[in-house]
Amino acid sequence: MKKDLLSISDLSKEEIIALINRAIEIKSKGRNIKRSLEGYTLGLIFEKASTRTRVSFEVAMFRLGGQTIFLNRADTQLSRDENIHDTAKVLSRYLDAVAIRTYSQKLIEDMARFADIPVINALSDLCHPCQVLSDLMTVKEKKGTVEKIRIAWIGDGNNVANSWIHAARILGFELVIASPPGYKPLPEALEGSGDNIKVVDDPYEAVKGSSVINTDVWVSMGQEKERAKRVSDFKGYQLDASLIAAANKDVVVMHCLPAHRGEEITGEVLDGSKSIVFDQAENKLHLHQALLEKLILTTL
Repeated sequence: MKKDLLSISDLSKEEIIALINRAIEIKSKGRNIKRSLEGYTLGLIFEKASTRTRVSFEVAMFRLGGQTIFLNRADTQLSRDENIHDTAKVLSRYLDAVAIRTYSQKLIEDMARFADIPVINALSDLCHPCQVLSDLMTVKEKKGTVEKIRIAWIGDGNNVANSWIHAARILGFELVIASPPGYKPLPEALEGSGDNIKVVDDPYEAVKGSSVINTDVWVSMGQEKERAKRVSDFKGYQLDASLIAAANKDVVVMHCLPAHRGEEITGEVLDGSKSIVFDQAENKLHLHQALLEKLILTTL
């Protein structure tokens, strides 16, 4: 039976931990990893720009012996209103898995409903599960745990924040989100959350006692017309030296990139000794290898 990854909520605690541990093992082996996906093909359907997600998925598949086919959605018949059922059924005859990066969570869910192959959410307007899984791998590397820890999210309660909420609900770590009014996570994302997940206004309250501080851009793809308002509304939520100093002394700083230096994070913090941003970016490659192995090989 096939398994999709549409949201972190699709995984159990045991599956998340197993993925992280496998990714760490893969990282330790480097290019000596077994080419377990030789002869397999991953389709990449992207309608949003990408650097890290696209490159890490392509290299992950190559490292495992497989190959990828990149499809800009505008170049497919989906751009001419082909029924999603028909696209899913045809791609299932050609491919062994498909990763989709799109605005619409519904498109990904519809593809998964009709496809006979694993469907991976490589980013949607609702969540970004692959990003947060690789971030959790980085936390495990740096802090030794993904369970007994306090993590602060500063800024927009966006799709990445939603996936952090899903992860905290499953793993039980303490997550404190600081967002200005009007930019807090969706109520449905918070539904069913326990006392380990809090949403506050004050970023200093969020970082107090935290061992990890995370953020994302204030203006995401598709929000460019809102730039001036967003930059104004997020004033005071920048990761700067003052905010970092209010956290634990051993705090590490994360950012899923791309970063707008001088907006949500200063260059001093991004390039500073507490930053693990580029380790975080690298780990997408290793986590994607573990994920592709799991989804493709367990589907056979």
